[in-house]
Amino acid sequence: MVERAGSSTGGRRVAVVLFNLGGPDDAASVKPFLFNLFNDPAIIGLPGLLRTAVARLISSRREKPAQANYAMMDAGGGSPLLAETRRQSAALEARLGQVLPGDEVRTFICMRYWHPMTAEVAADVTVWGPDEVVLLPLYPQFSTTTTQSSLKAWNAAYAGSGRSRTVCCYPEAKGWIEAQVESIQAAMLKAEGQPVRVLFSAHGIPEKLVAQGDPYQEQVETTVAAIVSRLGGVDHQICYQSRVGPMKWLGPSTPEALTQAGQDGVGAIVVPVAFVSEHIETLVELDIEYGELAHGLGVAPYIRTPTVSLSQPFIDTLADAVVEVVARPSAGPVVAPCGQGCRNRWAACPYQQERPYQPEMAA
Repeated sequence: MVERAGSSTGGRRVAVVLFNLGGPDDAASVKPFLFNLFNDPAIIGLPGLLRTAVARLISSRREKPAQANYAMMDAGGGSPLLAETRRQSAALEARLGQVLPGDEVRTFICMRYWHPMTAEVAADVTVWGPDEVVLLPLYPQFSTTTTQSSLKAWNAAYAGSGRSRTVCCYPEAKGWIEAQVESIQAAMLKAEGQPVRVLFSAHGIPEKLVAQGDPYQEQVETTVAAIVSRLGGVDHQICYQSRVGPMKWLGPSTPEALTQAGQDGVGAIVVPVAFVSEHIETLVELDIEYGELAHGLGVAPYIRTPTVSLSQPFIDTLADAVVEVVARPSAGPVVAPCGQGCRNRWAACPYQQERPYQPEMAA
């Protein structure tokens, strides 16, 4: 047993674990990163040995194209995601030091498919010995492919001290929405009055996951509705990027939405509405691949808003979520959203799984 020292402030020791996807450090780690991704049963729902074989095949076939894409970014052939998440983690820790001055708060970064991975982070948190553990995904909208996968891995790995509570989602948290609104308004000014359509681009998932009870699509729509309400109504459309494989995915795809914009004679302001950090899906897929597509389709202007990253309203949202969690009574829910989560009943919603059905959820 690890002997835990008391908080230097005399208050609680609060560990905040930030979940994210992760990304390769360099060209050599692209293949093992891809293998970890596709070997996750939340991504490929095949039996273990078959899934592993398929993951090996896919990661081998995609290694070279993926290396070429990562080479387009100024990150040494790898992903900038970890470096940006470290900056977000530091900003959040500083903010929590202000709003929880009597507590000792430490943030930990936990990546799902590349280092620092779940087992090593769980060991670090165990050694630190917190009184409270707050699990905080850097995914605003809950999905079985992201937050649920990270939670399963964490719960299997962590056996340390402290009361654990989870923020399952925050699709319309005030600061998250405010940061998006500010970026879109700046992009509209940049468009200088030219007709534009705001394309809210989210990472896609297969339609069958929604049919099985994944609330992700509803929560993306909740985020967009909150943003559009703040903007006062704009020409807009939700679309989905990063589709892979033969299954039917949520649509329309972002390329399809750009094609329609071209046919309608409008430009595009593309908003990465499900991403909080710059990485390959924004810096390569949106900026380069879809930027070139837009140019070929005559979609002008083509403006991509930045991710919320270190935006103060967003960091404040994360801090507010932590404060709300640690204030919950011990008999309170283990998992809950920050603000409004799901409106309808979803089989995969972890908050609803803790509570009996209440008709007002679907109101």
